[in-house]
This record gives sequence, structure tokens and C-alpha cells, in this order.
Amino acid sequence: MDIRIQPSILSADFVNFEADFDSISSADGIHVDVMDGHFVPNMTFGPPMVKRMQEISKLPLDVHLMIENSDHWAPVYASLGVFSVTFHFEACADAVATARAIRSMGSRAGIAIKPGTAVSAIESIINEFDQVLVMSVEPGFGGQSFIQSSLDKITEVRALIYLHSPQTWLQVDGGIDESNIAEVSKAGADTFVAGSAVFKSSDRNGQINSLRDLALAAHR
Repeated sequence: MDIRIQPSILSADFVNFEADFDSISSADGIHVDVMDGHFVPNMTFGPPMVKRMQEISKLPLDVHLMIENSDHWAPVYASLGVFSVTFHFEACADAVATARAIRSMGSRAGIAIKPGTAVSAIESIINEFDQVLVMSVEPGFGGQSFIQSSLDKITEVRALIYLHSPQTWLQVDGGIDESNIAEVSKAGADTFVAGSAVFKSSDRNGQINSLRDLALAAHR
């Protein structure tokens, strides 16, 4: 199984993205949290800022939309040329149509579920997605602790992926660090969003490599 570490820029320096991007060059991608102050209480940035990130980034951008009206906005972000766009099941009217619209723009399509959303909500449509994101904290703020009950949900999603969509990535976002990445990996995740655990380190690339090694070891 391939293992991917994608640092979340929610923990980066918002006025010095270019330098912070360069400091995580060993990552497999950069997780970009877009928040609107409605779907979640926090706010970050919109399409113009993500467009600029796309221009300066040497790594693929994995855009995570924590916003209302994802049916409209997800294709807009995909049109910026980013690697992937993930939207929330809870914030869209037609998840399948939105996924297909994202793909039509050349990006990978992802679906995210909050801690309180049952896996069964996406069971019948999981094959429409390149990525499923299991939130292991309530979305909206960085630095939260991993919700331990998320492990059961990750295992459940992995089983569905094996049955219905083997090429789909299983991403986990929220409280990932060196103390838990192995058990999250063992539960079935292959793509990990780590914010504070990376950006608070004095050796960010070394930390990324350590996290990847811990996740890989859980599969040996």
C-alpha cells in the first residue's frame, strides 16, 4: 500500500506560504483547508488565494472544502488546476453530479464525512470518488485531538473500498501525529493530513519522513 503524507496549511504561516511550502518538500501533497464561516465557524481563503498557491506550489494541492453550496463551488476550485478537490457530503445536494463536475475539470474528486455522519451515507456512491476523507475531529479548527472512535469508521470505509472501489484513497484528517499514525494506518488509511505535527517541528521534512515510516511499518 502506498502511504501519503499531506501537511495541512491550516497550521502554516498564512503570510509566508511560499517559504512554508518549501519547508515541506518531502511531503506527497499539500492539504489546503477552505472554510467559509458558515459550514464551519472559521474562515480561511477563497479561489484567488488557492489560485496563487497553485502557481507557487511544487507539490500537488489537495483542496478540502469546508463550505456551503459545494455543488457550485467545488468545480470552481477544480478549474484552478489543483490535484484534487474534496467536498463534504453534508454540504451538497447531489454528490455524484458534483464529483463528475470536478473530474470534468481535470481534478480528482473526494468526499468527506464529519465524525457524526455514518459511513452508510456514502456506501452506494463510494465508487464515484477518487478519495474518501474521514474527519477524525470536528472540522473547522487545527490542533484538535484525534477522536478515538474514528478508528472503527476508518475500518468500515476501508472494507467498502475493498468491495466497491479498490483504487479509492482513504484519507484521515484531524489530530494525526506520531502517537497515533500507526494505528490509523493499520485501520486502513493510506493518506494522512498532519498539520500541527509537521509545522511545529524544527525539522519539518524529517517529521514528514518519520510519520510516513511509522504508517508504512504498520503494514509490514
